[in-house]
Order: sequence, then structure tokens, then C-alpha cells
Amino acid sequence: MAPRANQSVGTTEFVLAGFPNLNSTGAEVFSVFLFVYLLTLTGNTLIVVLVGADHRLQTPMYFFLANLSCLEILITSVIIPKMLSNFLSRRHTISFAACITQFYFYFFLGASEFLLLAVMSVDRYLAICRPLHYPLLMNGAVCFRVALACWMGGLLPVLGPTVAVALLPFCKQGAVVQHFFCDSGPLLHLACTNTTRLEEADFVLAFLVIMSSLTITGASYGHIVLAVLRIPSASGRQKAFSTCTSHLMVVTLFYGSAIFLYVRPSQSGSVDTNWSVTVITTFVTPLLNPFIYALRNDQVKEALKEMFRKVVAKLLEQSLLGDSLRKKTAS
Repeated sequence: MAPRANQSVGTTEFVLAGFPNLNSTGAEVFSVFLFVYLLTLTGNTLIVVLVGADHRLQTPMYFFLANLSCLEILITSVIIPKMLSNFLSRRHTISFAACITQFYFYFFLGASEFLLLAVMSVDRYLAICRPLHYPLLMNGAVCFRVALACWMGGLLPVLGPTVAVALLPFCKQGAVVQHFFCDSGPLLHLACTNTTRLEEADFVLAFLVIMSSLTITGASYGHIVLAVLRIPSASGRQKAFSTCTSHLMVVTLFYGSAIFLYVRPSQSGSVDTNWSVTVITTFVTPLLNPFIYALRNDQVKEALKEMFRKVVAKLLEQSLLGDSLRKKTAS
């Protein structure tokens, strides 16, 4: 089929519209997002370092938490640095190759995170409701294979839709993507061809990944709540419910925003509200996860204090050694 007159063959770049109606508040928004990004990186990196360094945290729960933190670090780093750089630039362009790469890694990492959240909920279900079988069911080899399956489960299925989007004809060079990154709906909106089949395929894939993960997570937490209700101690029930409520809050935010954005048959016509909801998945949940899942935990707090003491002791030792060497050199 011949290209339409306003269609550009071989698109080399897009323009990212960013956040609407910022005007003079751009500098303030940049500062807030930069602070949130750095805080997210710090919190999630701390989890990964602590789990790797402290043998007390080398259990299935913390192993999966470390994987979740790695996903959060990567998924925010795929989106936020380019978005922040656009605040400082007059040209908000992104190359076609960079746009498609961003598209692929965002959905690959997002799909892996959904699968991992489902696995984490099953892990907690087994630990609480099947404690006698737990060490056998969730040994080191099983945990590694399950985590690898989560990563691969996002890596491969997203490849087909990404290639399909990359091969679409786009209407003009430098077309404006109505978003702060290369999301599915805004990109399909720019295509100069009928994208109904591709949108339907995206809907089926998103439905399978998100809803299956949500079903497993909901069923696991449902059994956990029933088990908590059987705890005889009121203080024990209160502590368990506090933990479950925090987890469910983050899960609800993450799943709710994803369902709103991607579990619908048509995406190309819904570009106006996408950016505001995507903030939840790219800023809010990656920031909350390390605090909700780990940094409030007594074991993690103790490991963090011990690591801090070791770092301070090492710095003092190096300082004293440097002073001793300078004195010897002076004498």
C-alpha cells in the first residue's frame, strides 16, 4: 500500500510532549521529580546491597524483594532520566531507536514486575499458611528458577508487540508523542495505518499478564487474611494486619493504575489522561516499595544499622591510618 501524502517513511525522531500546563512551574517540578528519583534509587539500591551483604537476609522473601528492587531501579531509569533532561532542554526530541528501546524495556520490566508480585504473594502464603512445607517448597534452587522465570516471562512476550510497533508507518517526521515517554497508546495514536489488530493483541497480552497476576496475588492475600484472623493474640493480629494493609495498598495502586492504562481494547484514543496515571507506576510505587516491603522490617533495620556501623568504623580506621602515616612522614 502506498504511503499517504502526509506520511514520512523512515521516521528518525519523535518529540515528547512531557507534562501539560507546567509553564513557569517547570523548575519546581524538575526538582521534585529529581528528588523522588534519587530517593527511589537510594532506597532500592540499599535493599539490594543489604540482601547481598547480610546472611540473615538471604531468605526467599528478601531474595524476591531484591529482585523487585532491581526491577524498580531499572524501570525508573528507563523513563525518568530522559524526562528530566527534557526539562533542561528546549528540544524535547527522542530518536526513533531510543523511543522503541524505551517502549520495549518499560513493558518488559513492567510485565516481569507483575509476575514477581504474584510470586511474592505466593511466597508469603506458603510461609504463613504452610510453614512446615515452606523450606522444601521454597529452597534456593526453586527461588532462583522462579525469579528467572519472572524475568524471562517479561522479556520474551513483549518482543513481538515491540517489533510490530517499530514497523508501523508514522504520519510525519518529528511527530509529537503526547506523553513524557514512549508509551503504547500515544505511539499508536501517531500511526498512519489501522492499528486495531495490534491494539487487540496488546489488550490480550496485558489482560493475561496483569489479570492472572492479580488473581494469584488476590487469592494468596485472601488466604493470608483468613490465617491472620485465626491468630489468638490481638496484638499479633494487629501487627499482621498492619503489614498486610501496607502491602495491599502498594499492590492496589500498582494494579489499579495498570488496569486503567492497559487492560482496555483501545489505547490510541486515550492519550490525554495517560500521563497522570503513569506517574503512579513510574514514581509512586517504586518509591514506596522499599519502605513498605523492607525498610520498616526490624530485621532490615538491624542489618542497616550494622552495615552503617561497619562503614563508619572503616572510615575511622582509614582516617586514623592516614593521620599515622602523615605523622611518620612529618617526623
